[in-house]
Amino acid sequence: MKKTTLFDIISPIMIGPSSSHTAGAVRLGLLARHIYKETPKSVKFTLYNSYAHTGKGHGTEKGLLAGILGLDVDDRRIKDIFNSDLAKNIEYSFKYTDNIKRHPNAVDIEIDGKTKMFLSGDSVGAGEVAIRKINDFSVKLTGRYNNLILVYKDKPGMISKVTYLLQREGINIAYLNCDRNAKGQKASMVIEIDGDLQSAVETVILHMPDVYFVTYVKKLEN
Repeated sequence: MKKTTLFDIISPIMIGPSSSHTAGAVRLGLLARHIYKETPKSVKFTLYNSYAHTGKGHGTEKGLLAGILGLDVDDRRIKDIFNSDLAKNIEYSFKYTDNIKRHPNAVDIEIDGKTKMFLSGDSVGAGEVAIRKINDFSVKLTGRYNNLILVYKDKPGMISKVTYLLQREGINIAYLNCDRNAKGQKASMVIEIDGDLQSAVETVILHMPDVYFVTYVKKLEN
């Protein structure tokens, strides 16, 4: 019988030496891919602090690119991702910097394709991650739950309309976060839910007046 080690307990099954720098990087890239929904034409990564200084030795760049390309933490293609056929179809670059206001393992991801998207995230340890920003909006997506994400015009009643639809479908809300640029301007809503969301509900929300964007992001596999 194989003995269980401390590494097995605290870390996910992964390709790479570090749960924060490797598995966390893959999960950040993969979560960004799920939010963006498509394979981008190009992506720029800005690595901060510890990610910037020790990322190369821990495979952080490989992990981020592999995640954006749709690979999960246990995919053996990660080790040679730069030479893979997948990587040949995308332009990518890495920048390294320090910022004491950012998490030690922080990254910005600028995606370009049919649309442009900016995301910021942190690898918080043991393979756990959090997306903190999508475009101009503050969010918190951990990948541990299914997420409904909306951008809409800030006005009274929007939160209750959306949560009513979820209640009607018997869906429990685990976490809800809202942010806005200014009163009456664009706002965002991120809802972590228990259970799955039917595409019909997403369609109903998208056709609500003053809803600009809706996407449903399924949780990451452990």
